[in-house]
Amino acid sequence: MEQGVDHDRLVGPDWVEANLENPDIRIVEVGSMKYADAYYEGHIPGAVFWPWMESLWHPTSRQILSPEGFSRLMEKSGITHDTTIVLNSNQFQYTIFAFRICLVRGHGRTKMLHGKREDVWGKERPLTKEIPTFVPTTYVVRPSDESSRIGRQEILEGLDDPDRVLLDLRTPEEFLGERVSPVWFEFDYGAVRKGHIPGAMHLFYTELLKEDETFMPLKHIRETYEKVGATPDKEIVCYCRLSHRGTLGWFVAKYLLGYLRVRVYEGSWTEWGSLMDVPIVNETQE
Repeated sequence: MEQGVDHDRLVGPDWVEANLENPDIRIVEVGSMKYADAYYEGHIPGAVFWPWMESLWHPTSRQILSPEGFSRLMEKSGITHDTTIVLNSNQFQYTIFAFRICLVRGHGRTKMLHGKREDVWGKERPLTKEIPTFVPTTYVVRPSDESSRIGRQEILEGLDDPDRVLLDLRTPEEFLGERVSPVWFEFDYGAVRKGHIPGAMHLFYTELLKEDETFMPLKHIRETYEKVGATPDKEIVCYCRLSHRGTLGWFVAKYLLGYLRVRVYEGSWTEWGSLMDVPIVNETQE
């Protein structure tokens, strides 16, 4: 890893491979049921599959998994409070989204394979189609850490706060108001209106990543944040469409840059773009 991005929450493929037989480690692949074959056609040995929506969202409300739901997920995944979870995905934003959910729900022993699994794991390392089974554990619910979360009302009340920087990590087309979803989506859906939250600064998340989805050098990352006014003296609030890309922006600010005040607006544009009586900016209509 390049200097400045070797945070202890990020591990490389050599570290993961050396710990494949470690009983205190549980490897988890985070993906989508839409592309579940990516897991079933070959995954890191021992890795359990967490489809991000089905595993990490509340089953009926647009909320993250409840503390009780998180406990059940841990139990069926064979995880105890002493287990170190090592997350990986073919979309690094999924990895980081799951990482933050684990921390919110009180599981601090969580690390991530740094980058896109199919690229950084490499063809020379083992993959398997075997689906692991685990003896269910007992996982007592722990107090949650809500410090990384912010809701729509607090966003609305702070729109004119000069101490806060809203950081929009979506594509340029989403930010400008040309689309609701990224251009690579077949259907453009996800909110009633298009645009961005007033005052938000745009930072397309891919500016932070290399082709294999490992992080760019720290100097580049710091300059990218400072260029849009996201400096360490400000409160930084990150959002996107569903909060995955926003969570990546949160991780960068909090863990790589060491910013002290960073939160994620989980409702993101799917919520804000469908609310009544909230302001938006659509630059295609100006």
